[in-house]
Amino acid sequence: MVKRRSRRAGGRPVVSEDVGGGLAELVPDVDRPRGWHVLLDGAPQSHVDLDEPTRLVFEYQRRIGHAIDLVASPGRPIDVLHLGGGGLTLARYTAVTRPRSNQQVAEPDAALTALVRRELPLPDGARVRVRAVDARALLDRLPEDWADLVIADVFQGARTPAHCASAEFLDHVRRVLRPDGWYAANVTDGPPLAHLRAQTATAIDRFAAVCLAVEPAVLRGRRFGNGVLFAAEVPLPAAELTRRCAGDPQPARLLAGRELVDFTGGAPAVTDATAVASPPPPDGSFE
Repeated sequence: MVKRRSRRAGGRPVVSEDVGGGLAELVPDVDRPRGWHVLLDGAPQSHVDLDEPTRLVFEYQRRIGHAIDLVASPGRPIDVLHLGGGGLTLARYTAVTRPRSNQQVAEPDAALTALVRRELPLPDGARVRVRAVDARALLDRLPEDWADLVIADVFQGARTPAHCASAEFLDHVRRVLRPDGWYAANVTDGPPLAHLRAQTATAIDRFAAVCLAVEPAVLRGRRFGNGVLFAAEVPLPAAELTRRCAGDPQPARLLAGRELVDFTGGAPAVTDATAVASPPPPDGSFE
């Protein structure tokens, strides 16, 4: 472990440390006295505001936050499985908005978790257990019908690995979800959106109800960005998700029903045999 504090931002030191995935940096948010940007090898990984854990800076995290808000009645504790941990931003949001929730996190990078826990402590009373294992390994360990919500935000470097992008992966998710549980996944892609179309087709193949939230510029193939898939075996509140996504600081469209099927363009469901990692972001994406 190599720890450095040579740079400063907003009068506070930047904490840099070598972790399993590369160089992790905790960069002070100059606009928030206890806000931090979490970077991994220069790529923005998450944002944490210790004073306001419900403040979600990344647009895709706000959309997943809608799933946390809507999966059960307000304030009710839920059981959440996070596939991908990073700065534990969404685990913090859940702990504050739904006290007494039980949360499990699959984050293979134990050194990154140790850095985050030391420098960016979780809210008091948060019931969050981080396991240094692969996402599918933790899915295999959990009992059937354990989770109210499974959140997939799995990245190696800046790409989602192929084994977390297949129908068989979703079969593991469905086994762990309760009958009325939700799945929410962050999917990154750029033009011509072949990966996002294939991931959407795979979710439609495995779940009874699927919606996709995506910014218009990404949907039109104008830039690389994030889409968030919501899926369940029960009807999803598409009207409320539409309202919330449209009201975000960076508004998104919600595709559902025939419009969503048309978006796939006839792409087949992806299997373990055909899955590939998500495309890398283009040069300059994080400048």
